[in-house]
Amino acid sequence: MPDASASARRPSGELEASVLAALWAANGRALTPADVQRELVAALGADLARTTVTTILARLHDKGSVSRTRSGRGYAYLPAQDPPGLAARRMRTELDKSEEALRGTVLARFVSELDAADEQLLRTLLSELPPPPEDAPR
Repeated sequence: MPDASASARRPSGELEASVLAALWAANGRALTPADVQRELVAALGADLARTTVTTILARLHDKGSVSRTRSGRGYAYLPAQDPPGLAARRMRTELDKSEEALRGTVLARFVSELDAADEQLLRTLLSELPPPPEDAPR
């Protein structure tokens, strides 16, 4: 008999994204898992167990996406980066997973899939970078 909850499952990464959104919405105030749980219920109507929220926060901490400080017997969490910084870090993580010999191919495919506006933005950003120091490795 099929599991009825399987059809109600969220897409991969959706809970992590919702937890991060709750942390970003706190504007620099560290949140405990109970705080995050309340925020998720208020924002999404999501009825998650506190243990589920705690697990998600622990996984985000292991990935470096959030920092934590002691709060009573548990922890309070803060996002480690703003949304653009997190997206950039994820892109870099994916690039770092590729073999050294394939990095150029990975970057070329990424750039080839950009739309014209994003390609122009990337060109502009690259042209505005200062030149690397003479002794910098290439």
